[in-house]
Parts: sequence; C-alpha cells; structure tokens
Amino acid sequence: MSVVTKAVELLGFFSAEKPEIGLSEIRALAKRDKATTYRHLAALESVGLLEQNPTTRAYRIGPAVLRLAHLREQSTPRLAGALAVLPRLAEVTGETAHASLLQGTQLRKLAAQESTRHSTRVVMDDETYPLHATASGMAVLAFSGPDLMATALARMDRYTDNTPTDPAVLHQLVDRARASGFGNSDQGFEAGVHGISVPVFDQSGAVAGALSVATLAVRMTPALGHLIKAELVSAGRQITTSWGGTVPAHLETVWAKTLSQCPQPEPVP
Repeated sequence: MSVVTKAVELLGFFSAEKPEIGLSEIRALAKRDKATTYRHLAALESVGLLEQNPTTRAYRIGPAVLRLAHLREQSTPRLAGALAVLPRLAEVTGETAHASLLQGTQLRKLAAQESTRHSTRVVMDDETYPLHATASGMAVLAFSGPDLMATALARMDRYTDNTPTDPAVLHQLVDRARASGFGNSDQGFEAGVHGISVPVFDQSGAVAGALSVATLAVRMTPALGHLIKAELVSAGRQITTSWGGTVPAHLETVWAKTLSQCPQPEPVP
C-alpha cells in the first residue's frame, strides 16, 4: 500500500456520526504507530483535505473536500445518477420507478421512469412527496434524525382513507421501515397505488433522498414485492455511489435479512 493510499485511507474513518476524531483515536482505528499516523494526517492537512479544530485539536474534514464535491456535482450531477438506474429499474420490475431528493425538510421529485409493460401504470406528476404519506417519506424518516420526524408529525394532512394521521401510527410505520430497510405505503398518498422505497445517501453520510417503485395496489403480490425490493437495493447502491455516498453497514445487514425472508420472485407477466 502506497503512502498516498495510506494517508487517504484515514478519510474513511470520518462520518456524520464521527465528524471529528483525535490523533489517538485515529491511530487506534488505523492500527498504525503514532508517528506514522501523524505524518499522514499532516499531509492531508497540508492540502486542505483535513483541518484541526482550534479548540479541541481533533481532526475534521477540510475545506478542499467542498471544492472537490462541487466539481463532482458539476461533472456527475444527482439527476444524472438517478437517470442512469431508473430505466432498468422500471424495465425489470414492470412498474414506475422514481427518485426524490431531500431538500431541507421537503422531499422533492428528481426523476421518474414509467414501464411500458402495462397499459395502466402509475404516473408520477407530483413535485413534492409528503413525508408521512409516501413510501419515499417512510424510507427517509427511518434513517434520518428526530428533527425531520418532528416536521413530518407537524404536517399530517389526509390524502386517502389509508393516510396515517395518528402520530403513533406514523411512528410504527417508520419503525417497520427501519427494521426492514424499506419504506412502504399502501395507498397512503394516492388511492390504488402501492409504493416501496429505499433511502439513498450522499458524500455527507446523511440520507439525501429516496428511490422508489410505485405499482397499482391490485398488482402487488409477495413475489412482485420481493422483486421490487431486490432491484431497489441494487439500484439504491448505485445511486448512493454516484452521489459520493456509502450505504451504512447496518442497513446492508437489514436489507440482507429482509430479502432472505421474502419469497423468491416469479416472472412478472
């Protein structure tokens, strides 16, 4: 492993949960001696990839990363990342695939792709998705912080007879999404539409949006649900990677467990 590789490898220890790390902790995580670790940290600091908190002297991601992230966004914007996977997701599942972007406390439509397999299909013409009533919202709420949940609880408008408007019910649905790795909405936003969703992540390590498949509720079967979930996991990983993020290890574990318990998919007619 080259010196450059060893130095850059240290950046991987920083996350949303661990934004600042002291020299001793980094040394322990990297399993290197103190002098070598300090030399690598100093190299990263010299080019702006890391900086030290002037009060605690702990290291944190430096300003140079912002410039690189901006260049990455210009060369491979989020819309392009979503458009790269939506056509296949729609083709394989035979249903409407769509991606949304979390902007502040609003979940906004990024792109959608309909399948031509069925003459009757879900059309995604809404520009925003309510957090409490959609599969996308459930997926985002399940893997975001309490502030976003508070926002959802304050805006629980009713859209259909199935829309969760009781805070206790919403908490239960979000807990299920967290336990399974998938947001689920059975006609919560639009009558006759069933949605399944996974969260996607960006370079900050936080939830950046959601990837979903929407189908007519009458077409939803256990086999189709399994197929959709398996394809969402694959496509969600791709979008997360293109957005500079990494799927959290605990979510990968939850996905694997959920898919192992689902029935094997059958060909979609």
